[in-house]
Amino acid sequence: MKSKKSNIKIMTQLAGLVKPMLLIIAIAVVLGVLGFLCASSIPVLGALGIAKIIGADIPLTLKNIFILMTVSAVLRGVLHYGEQASNHYIAFKLLAIIRSKVFGALRNLCPAKLEGNDKGNLIALITSDIELLEVFYAHTISPAAIGFITSLAFVIFISSISPILGIIAAIAYITIGIILPSANGKAVKQPGLDYRNSSGELNNLFLDGLRGMGELIQYDAVENTKNNISQKTESLAELQNKLKDREIKTRNRTETAITLFNIVMILTAFYMYSNNIISFSNALIAAITLMSSYGSVIALSSLSNNLAQTLASGERVLNILEEKPETEEVINGKNIIAENVVCNNVKFAYDKKQILKGISLNIEKGKITGILGESGCGKSTLLKLIMRFWDKDSGKILLSGEEIKNINTHSLRQNESYCTQETHLFNDTIGNNIRIAKLNATEEEVIFSAKQASIHDFITELPLGYDTNIGELGGRLSGGEKQRIGLARAFLSNAPIMLLDEPTSNLDSLNEGIILKSLYESKDKKTIILVSHRHSTLSIADKTYHIKKR
Repeated sequence: MKSKKSNIKIMTQLAGLVKPMLLIIAIAVVLGVLGFLCASSIPVLGALGIAKIIGADIPLTLKNIFILMTVSAVLRGVLHYGEQASNHYIAFKLLAIIRSKVFGALRNLCPAKLEGNDKGNLIALITSDIELLEVFYAHTISPAAIGFITSLAFVIFISSISPILGIIAAIAYITIGIILPSANGKAVKQPGLDYRNSSGELNNLFLDGLRGMGELIQYDAVENTKNNISQKTESLAELQNKLKDREIKTRNRTETAITLFNIVMILTAFYMYSNNIISFSNALIAAITLMSSYGSVIALSSLSNNLAQTLASGERVLNILEEKPETEEVINGKNIIAENVVCNNVKFAYDKKQILKGISLNIEKGKITGILGESGCGKSTLLKLIMRFWDKDSGKILLSGEEIKNINTHSLRQNESYCTQETHLFNDTIGNNIRIAKLNATEEEVIFSAKQASIHDFITELPLGYDTNIGELGGRLSGGEKQRIGLARAFLSNAPIMLLDEPTSNLDSLNEGIILKSLYESKDKKTIILVSHRHSTLSIADKTYHIKKR
């Protein structure tokens, strides 16, 4: 993925998220500016002390100079602590807000825009990409403001001694704090984005390998996967080395620039002293002030390399936040109680491939409507259109006579329960996995839905029953057991419309019979759409539509 946003635009958009915390940012900036002024005053006061000792006309006594140095040192520590505490509070608070925003964005994009996406890349985005934004919020926003204000203050102070020396100081700060970091930022922007993308791809390789370890061992393909991971790791290391090389070059250029500007300032200041333009003490103060005041701009210069990766991560996060969902959530539409579904001349193409062409169905309340067809004919797609995971290209889908696009999304979800072929299970107990369909369900309701799905007897045979943890992705359960938990969810939700996509494909004939019997007994209260490629499964259907593959 090539970078499309400029660094300035990325930083502006990321900075826009800090509006709720502007007061704390202002506090951090004030503390930082005062802290840097205290830090820079210590060597300047030391120089005044030396000048006093050698006989220069300094209005302060040595005792007062020592007291001021001590106070400045103590204040520097206190102010620096306050600044860092404020910055990190801002960063971690905002990271929590951003995680919430990203999760909300993914929720809106799912499932249409996320089907087939690399989960490893998404995990990298949610974890390490967002974590890297801490660099921007804790070490960029207020340091940039601090660098500008302190540099301006020092330029004004040195200019009060001599305008020429003030100009030298201004050029030094601009070169070290703006020109060098900007040049480095442009050079490492694309490598930084490539590094973040490659990191996500490596995550995806690991996830695939872990989830498919059984198959890899079975077919003796472990070595091939290890080689792929090694190649990706080496590629990642090359990108990291490239970034490190740029970081070293930038540091060297910064140190060279600082040395050159210090030499120019010293030579100019003491040339002016030798020609009686300024006093010895002023020449000394000007030179020492510049030499001791680079801290805030050096902080910005050293940030440029890490900032490249941070901005790459920021761009990836912003792209997710800005991604338009396939279907916009309806909040100002109608709330309904769905009874029947009518599809009239529905057409839908995915990636320009025509999936459904002119499908018309009349799905009546209190009946089981079967949809028969071979794999790839669009049966599952039709259910997703009824769920409004995608929007149809043309035609009408009506629930109780209301166009689906006019129904509030929350109301639509309450009226439909959808059981897919692949049931996702959470790393939690069996009871809680069923209860996801109705979070306030009683134990009796959960058990009843499990009985309807022919999974209750299996659960009660487990040592902890409904409190048994099923592991990540339900790894401790068979495909059929997972599918029956998905069915239990559909029964528990008690939605008036049930959309069942191959609900018994992983079950033996006995359990299939029990579930079909439960569906048949439920049909008087529900509108049931049963999708299958098997005639036997659709034997309970009151009406069956046959969709042919195009």
